[in-house]
Amino acid sequence: MDKLKNMQVFCRVVELGTFAAVAREMQVSPMMVSKYMRSLESSLSITLINRKTQKLHVTELGQAYYQQCKQILGDLNDLESSITQSGKMVKGVLKISAPIDFGSIYMLPVINAYQKKYPDVNVLMSLDNAFVNLRSGKSDIAIVVTDKLDQGVVARKIAQTSLCTYASPGYLQQYGTPESIEDLAEHKCLHYLDTPHADAWIFNKAKERVEFRPKWTFASNNGGALCQAASLGMGVIRSPALSVRGFVQSGELVEILEDFKLSSLSVYATYLQRNYYPAKITTFIDFLVDAFAG
Repeated sequence: MDKLKNMQVFCRVVELGTFAAVAREMQVSPMMVSKYMRSLESSLSITLINRKTQKLHVTELGQAYYQQCKQILGDLNDLESSITQSGKMVKGVLKISAPIDFGSIYMLPVINAYQKKYPDVNVLMSLDNAFVNLRSGKSDIAIVVTDKLDQGVVARKIAQTSLCTYASPGYLQQYGTPESIEDLAEHKCLHYLDTPHADAWIFNKAKERVEFRPKWTFASNNGGALCQAASLGMGVIRSPALSVRGFVQSGELVEILEDFKLSSLSVYATYLQRNYYPAKITTFIDFLVDAFAG
């Protein structure tokens, strides 16, 4: 049987977890999927997947082989894409992940302008604040707002922002303005879920990194909802300045604890290191960097 096909089937078995799921995706019988696997293991003279238990278990050698297969299949796909698109129109489906607020506020105008230049590229954007594992293959590009990058990825910096503290004028008039990080223990806090800092608020105090764990009264993974809550006087919010800009400009929120802001928060476009990059990735990254530089 075709070795490349066997490798493709094996990778999907590892990723989906069952022969039945792979069979449904490929529109073949589970028996055919099993046949692909037997052929691959026979050619290698090793066991890649242990089928003796109720749940499929990838062996140690299987895990190592899977990583190599993903690299080979990814390089082959990228090579074909780069050759096919060389000198022709850029096309395909570009999968992007971005934080909820940054994606909804800043990415859509960029994507709109990009697709006017490259109309044959369909963009699939997922908005989520959780960590994105690019090795899963679910995203070609991940936009991250962070002060700490994941190892093993290529990162292009597209913007810089500060992590600041805000409240509404009405809230401050009623409850007073906190003058120190410790004062926040006496205030209602609105917590941003699913950030790289988990349940901590990070501050800069005399050039030292300080963590404060708020006793929050309202929490959400949507910065827009948190900004709205803060503007209604529900409490104090800790947020990247980029996400709060509109509320500050309108006077609905004001910055507090300015001496303790974290100024080293960067926005990156990240993607996996590859031997060959599809044109849809390289053109979008360059377009994105230029758009924010402007």
